[in-house]
Amino acid sequence: MYSTEVNGEVLEFGTSGLLYRSNKLMYDQGTHTLWRQFTGEPVVGRLAGSGIKLEILPVVLTTWGDWQAAHPDTTVLSPETGLYSAETYTPERDPESIYFQYRQQPSTMFPVWEKSGLLPEKQEVLGLLLGGEARAYPLEALQSQPVLNDRAGGENLVIITLGEVAAARAYERGNLVFTVSESGEGGVGSLILTDESGDEWRVEEAALLKISDSAQLLPRLPSHVAYWFGWYAFNPNTSVYGM
Repeated sequence: MYSTEVNGEVLEFGTSGLLYRSNKLMYDQGTHTLWRQFTGEPVVGRLAGSGIKLEILPVVLTTWGDWQAAHPDTTVLSPETGLYSAETYTPERDPESIYFQYRQQPSTMFPVWEKSGLLPEKQEVLGLLLGGEARAYPLEALQSQPVLNDRAGGENLVIITLGEVAAARAYERGNLVFTVSESGEGGVGSLILTDESGDEWRVEEAALLKISDSAQLLPRLPSHVAYWFGWYAFNPNTSVYGM
């Protein structure tokens, strides 16, 4: 997910129907420049070579039940768009979804430019770019440990994983090391962490919040979930947690 504001102007994007390294190319409606969806960079058209790069925003893949429990007043985008039928937006894990079979198959739909055998091509990973370095965390590894203290790109971070679909969120952690104090069965906001000094921190969407001093925050880090083949295609020098 990206901010669409560039130099004070809000761009509107559409999908071009084109792929690059098995990843879609977007276009902006103002200049019809093609943009890489994976990196947020313009690659063909008037804005190509301009040095513009969309600001990446934190995003999480989770279930509606977990999200609603944590955010009961959330706004929901209606599938009744007037452009496509509501059935078009069937969740990808539903057998009726057009992408269900693709998710079940180990192979990609189109050839992949560059491959790595470190992980299966369609293993899902949480990817981070920090300090000019790329690091990937297999979701299977994260699901077995709800709190992971790690370091990447010269920065200390902690990854919090909740729910049955391994909804992972990355945060700065300064020089602190966290453990779980209270489980997050109620979703984000109900998970409490404890640092080495015994201070407790609440996990929020935007940051970790120190309970005894709400002015102390540890911000969320931009990250997103991708298939391994997609992450590696754009970040061939990536490190992989546990390897």
